Amino acid sequence: MPPSARFVVRPSPLVQGVLWMAGCLASFIGMAIASRELADSLSVVQILFFRSLVGLAILALLARKVLPACRRAERIGLHLIRNLIHFAAQYCWTLGVVLLPLAEVFALEFTMPVWVAIFAFLLLGERIHRARLVAVLGSFAGVLVILRPGVEIIDPAAFVVLAAAMGYGLSIVLVKRLTESCPPLAIVTWMIVMQLPMGFGLALMDWQSPSLPDLPWILLAGLTGLSAHYTMARALRLLEASTVVPIDFARVPLIALIGFWAYGEALDPWLGLGALMIFGANYYALRREARAQV
Repeated sequence: MPPSARFVVRPSPLVQGVLWMAGCLASFIGMAIASRELADSLSVVQILFFRSLVGLAILALLARKVLPACRRAERIGLHLIRNLIHFAAQYCWTLGVVLLPLAEVFALEFTMPVWVAIFAFLLLGERIHRARLVAVLGSFAGVLVILRPGVEIIDPAAFVVLAAAMGYGLSIVLVKRLTESCPPLAIVTWMIVMQLPMGFGLALMDWQSPSLPDLPWILLAGLTGLSAHYTMARALRLLEASTVVPIDFARVPLIALIGFWAYGEALDPWLGLGALMIFGANYYALRREARAQV
């Protein structure tokens, strides 16, 4: 054994998973900040277009791995439907990032597991168990606490973010069906290839050329758009979903602090309470489902 090899210490799967989740948190936060900064000079569809363009450049560097995965063009129709839905969800999420406090966007986005359960029931025939029903009701109550209808004037952008969460939930269910015959790398590649012309076509309707100061933010948006999905997938290979979700929830207080520091956004205790209710309901459901599978 080489002398240098004796001192190599490989982190445990738990530590590796936590590190991948740390990268995931940084990716989602970076993507939100980049989108907020670019919104001053670019439209939302242009942000999505340039994000896909950077993603395509990265995939081109990985062509040796990408091409074999995409050689068999299976279920193109389902890929197209999934990417139309995912593109619309990304548009709504990015618009929410531009119009709402960042912490509110991330909190409302955490209703996504509820939509996954509903669409999995409707499209895949998966049962909604009692624990998942608790998650649905708890998340709905959390949303009401955040929006406080009748007490506060509801910003219509909040419903845009909820639509994004719904679209992401439906997209995940369709990805689950695609994974039956399509490797993950091919799914990501088709996502970039299909969504790039969608963004470009819509961006041409009101094109604004990016300036030099926009380029770092465009690169950040493109890099984090890919790394967020990749790091989450790597973390889920090493950790239970019931472990990943609490770590992922750290996005809400972190982005709240960043919003307060960078953009002067208020730290709303009602938003914190509602976010905790949404998190608690979904975490409870995950723990109950994990125990039922043992």
